[in-house]
Amino acid sequence: MKHACSALCAAVLFFSGCSELKAPEPAGIPQEPKRVTIGFSLDSLIVERWIRDRDVFVSTASSLGADVIFQNAANNPSAQVAQVKYLIDKGVDVLVIIPQNAEMLAESVQKARSRGIKVISYDRLIRNAGVDLYISVNSMEVGRIMASAIIREAPAGNYVFIYGPKSDYNVTLVQEGLRSVFVQYPGIFHLLDFHAENWSYDLAFEQVSALLEQGKAIDAIVCGNDGLAGGAIRALSEWRLAGEIPVVGQDADIAACQYVVEGSQLATVYKPISALAREAAVQAVALADGSFTAPSDSIFDGVQDVPVMWFQPVEVNRDNIDEIIIRSGFHSANEIYRNVPANKRPPEHQ
Repeated sequence: MKHACSALCAAVLFFSGCSELKAPEPAGIPQEPKRVTIGFSLDSLIVERWIRDRDVFVSTASSLGADVIFQNAANNPSAQVAQVKYLIDKGVDVLVIIPQNAEMLAESVQKARSRGIKVISYDRLIRNAGVDLYISVNSMEVGRIMASAIIREAPAGNYVFIYGPKSDYNVTLVQEGLRSVFVQYPGIFHLLDFHAENWSYDLAFEQVSALLEQGKAIDAIVCGNDGLAGGAIRALSEWRLAGEIPVVGQDADIAACQYVVEGSQLATVYKPISALAREAAVQAVALADGSFTAPSDSIFDGVQDVPVMWFQPVEVNRDNIDEIIIRSGFHSANEIYRNVPANKRPPEHQ
């Protein structure tokens, strides 16, 4: 028996090439593809619209199989630089940034790109950075729309301009749009040109109040967004002038839409925020998985042309607010007409 076992072992070693016998390898188990991770850096949530942008973006990214790490800089540009560094160090695949300061993040973008991280500048352009994509509503067109709306009510007179901070490049673009219209109306006098830091409602209120206290005649007020318009309208209300002096803003915030139907605000500018946020999420995932195709439009960022995707804004006034805002589901009729007595509402909303 002993000899038989030895012979068998020798035969096994001969036919196996003197190697160990191994159990068959198990069939390969398919691995799930790596989930895309997007770092989303937002300057602040003080402005109402940014909450909607964030929620739609995160929901869309999730539906596309991506995770989002969200950071809120609370209007602090230095904090935003630190938070972007944190996202880079986390190894995100793509950065989406709404910059608080257009100039301060160029170095951060370069650092991200050196790590192979793609960068989208969302709504506001990061200057001198060469981002992979800028996606925004056309701010020059926003300015043209606001100017055209208020000119219909006040083609001449004392104008008050209350802009957002100079650090926001969209403010520059809106001003260019305004100038392209107002240059045709030599009777417009700039009573005030003021930049409100952090888009401060209180600063807008204080500036308009000071002019009224000085006895200055105001014929029109152009505001950089609806928050600033709200501050101006509050000042006018204290002097029983709300609705007497036309005021325009942008963003179609719920308070602004209420002012529009009440007659305190002449117009706001609707920006397709949900569509913008959804498309930004789609493009972020495309940049991460290599399927991104650059758009044909571009914008000069101070050092180079960068690809840009424009979304077009729309004027909102009392005549079209139902069509633009309510039927699209942006705000409900109950929200917009909350402060209007039932007998003064349009028949369909009584």
